[in-house]
Amino acid sequence: MQQSTTPAGVPGAATPAPPTPPPRSAAGTRSGPPPPPYAANRLRSLGNRVDEVVVLARRNLIQMRRRPALLIFSIIEPVLLVLMFRFVFGGAVDTGVDGSYADFMVPGILVQTATLGAVTIGSSLARDLHGGTLDRFRSMPIARASVLAGHTLAGLVRSLVVLLAMVLTGLLVGFRPTGGPLDWLGAISLLLLVAFAMAWVTALVALLAGGVEMVETLGLSLLFPLTLISSAFVPVASMPGPIQAFAANQPLTAFIDAIRALLLDQPVGTSAVRALVWTAVICAVFVPLTAAAYHRSTRR
Repeated sequence: MQQSTTPAGVPGAATPAPPTPPPRSAAGTRSGPPPPPYAANRLRSLGNRVDEVVVLARRNLIQMRRRPALLIFSIIEPVLLVLMFRFVFGGAVDTGVDGSYADFMVPGILVQTATLGAVTIGSSLARDLHGGTLDRFRSMPIARASVLAGHTLAGLVRSLVVLLAMVLTGLLVGFRPTGGPLDWLGAISLLLLVAFAMAWVTALVALLAGGVEMVETLGLSLLFPLTLISSAFVPVASMPGPIQAFAANQPLTAFIDAIRALLLDQPVGTSAVRALVWTAVICAVFVPLTAAAYHRSTRR
């Protein structure tokens, strides 16, 4: 008997068989391809966050390239400080240690440069906040933490360029480091840690202050005296009692002593450990405060 070839939808046509459902497991649930593991989702999410941070940092660096005057003046200011302290105060300061005053002073200038360079990070964040850029970021699938991390990463790259200029200037005025490659690597790592920790301080100031000018004023008012009341330019032992106690136990002195010992190939002692502890304390205090302030600012 010949099989009917009537098209579907015409009376008498054969009805196609429904698709076979996937088999059920013993527990009654349908078996199929398993969902992606939780760890894979976490790794994919982490990769997306890293990409966001890199893109946002690149954006800030492009802005810096389009405004070269900002980078130039960031280099000129510490260069003038090096020249002034070397040739104006250098002959009047007794460091009490062997070597020239340039060997004593340049590590302090490097820490001061990394510290004050963090003000630029706060200024950049304040410019985005009050210029409406962060409002546009809210309409994009970008993590809020990525915006802060992007500003911080771009600031660290800028600080690295300025610090290189400071080292070259120090060599021209008599700085003669004797540390090896590993010592230099440790010193540069500590300098970047200084910039990283202070970046969160200035970011919090940017989120709480009223504008870019207020950030720069408050940042310099808070951080510049901190660099002066330290072991950057004069020995701590030469200071009066209360000021000496403060200078000996503040974070920048620990960083300066550790970097000076590394670059001059001297015993580091406990200064490196104290520097790392101070970094952890500053980040533990200011990172959550900055994140909370940023969350509150972007919800307005």
